[in-house]
Amino acid sequence: MQITTIGLDIAKNVFQLHGVDDAGQPVLRRKVRRDQLLAVLGGFEPCLIGIEACATAHYWARQLQCLGHEVKLMPPAYVKAYVKRNKNDAADAEAICEAVRRPTMRFVAIKSADAQSVLMLHRARHLLVRQRTAQVSALRAHLAEYGIVAPRGRAHVRELVGVLNAGEAAIPELARQTLLLIAGMIDGLSQQIRQIEIELMAWHRANAACKRLETIPGIGFITATALVATVGDAAIFRSGRQFAAWLGVVPKQHSSGGKERMGAISKMGDRYLRHLLVVGATAVVRYTRRKQTTVSIWANQLLERKPARLVTVAVANKMARIAWAVMARDENYRAGPVTA
Repeated sequence: MQITTIGLDIAKNVFQLHGVDDAGQPVLRRKVRRDQLLAVLGGFEPCLIGIEACATAHYWARQLQCLGHEVKLMPPAYVKAYVKRNKNDAADAEAICEAVRRPTMRFVAIKSADAQSVLMLHRARHLLVRQRTAQVSALRAHLAEYGIVAPRGRAHVRELVGVLNAGEAAIPELARQTLLLIAGMIDGLSQQIRQIEIELMAWHRANAACKRLETIPGIGFITATALVATVGDAAIFRSGRQFAAWLGVVPKQHSSGGKERMGAISKMGDRYLRHLLVVGATAVVRYTRRKQTTVSIWANQLLERKPARLVTVAVANKMARIAWAVMARDENYRAGPVTA
């Protein structure tokens, strides 16, 4: 029994294997428990193993590579088309085995443990920022019930906290103590976010690719570290446009019969990276008249005939293409001549 390709459907405890030979004939169908998986696959000759790029996939890919196997990760959406009928572990493993053998299949780069650690910092920071925003909104809403308001923005929260500490406002003591508790939570979350940003900055300064990305207008150390940790090797994308399409900042196509119909952006790919690029592009568009660069002048020309949000996404698309070129060619961003 010579197994050349294995489709591995991973789960929490019970994994499903589906193996085929050179002719594509099934020669292995087996359920394996988590603690037995490495021992079972270690007993096979090195072969191609396909896995869906889902939770724990990168860990198992690294472990199986250490056993000598060639491991390829695939987006689950691309594997779904190969499921013939019904949804079960055996059918999923068979579909994975079939999909990984296709010459046109697109694969996901296997992330290292260090890259996953950096992304964990990003996810933790994003979670803490959302929690802090919720607490700030709660504080403002509760104080508004007593007629105390402040201008919008997190910077003005200190004014509200100062009113609470002074004790001069007509707020019941029980409500004041509760609101001070919320203010303490906001302060604690801010300190945790700051600590994560210090760790990200240290990693950013030690990484040459991050420094090169920071030369692009609209990209700071947060976006740069997220791009490097997520993408890894930019050479897996053929062009900047393919990279932008992977991020979902290109229009959806509904073309048929020779007629091209372009819709809104596809919003495919990594939502977090797309969010960071759009936020950076918003800053570029906002200060386009204050600082003259090639990107800002181009954005300013678009603003004369297009809505601001559309221009923001267009700038994010351009930033994504520039970022791919910087990562793929190992060069700093070189701004072209500024022309009106």
